[in-house]
Amino acid sequence: MLTLEDCGTIFLLVSFLGALLISSPALSFILPPRTGEQFSELYVLGPNHMAEDYPFNVKENETYRLYLGVGNHMKSSAYYIIYVKFRNCTEPLPNTTDGTPSPLPALYEYRVIIPDGEVWEISITFSFLSILRLENKCLVKTLSINDAIFAVNKPAVKDVNDTGYYYQLFVELWIYNVESGSFEFHNRFVGIWLNITDS
Repeated sequence: MLTLEDCGTIFLLVSFLGALLISSPALSFILPPRTGEQFSELYVLGPNHMAEDYPFNVKENETYRLYLGVGNHMKSSAYYIIYVKFRNCTEPLPNTTDGTPSPLPALYEYRVIIPDGEVWEISITFSFLSILRLENKCLVKTLSINDAIFAVNKPAVKDVNDTGYYYQLFVELWIYNVESGSFEFHNRFVGIWLNITDS
């Protein structure tokens, strides 16, 4: 048998639940909505538009093709710069631990605005136009990216296993920060290793 006190407790509980149901639409205007994870993706695909068959053993005066892509999942349109850089084994890559880009100069860049949920992709070609070889040393003098020619003058020595002269072509992703009014390194980079062959 219900007592007057039990009825009072039930009434308070039902009133509280009713108040929550009535106020929940109003709370959505006060509380920020859950937006989910915001991120950008950066990728490089091989010449067959797959994550395989990347050029590795490369030769002078041959053209190689890659596909470069950026996906925007930032919950709004984003303005990106994609920097293409080239390094030998001793030069620094970006540091994702402290969020700093590589200090190497960009050879080529793309600027693109990508709506939220969209992917931008483009074909990129590169070739080594002038390579100088001396005893156990290699010097990449000029490099072409999308038919633009760059004097890079990057030396390399044969690796410890005497298997080749290793370089890396890599891209960094930068994003425009509306609050600061400038582009910032977006802490994403990807690259491919290249071995300059003797022939």
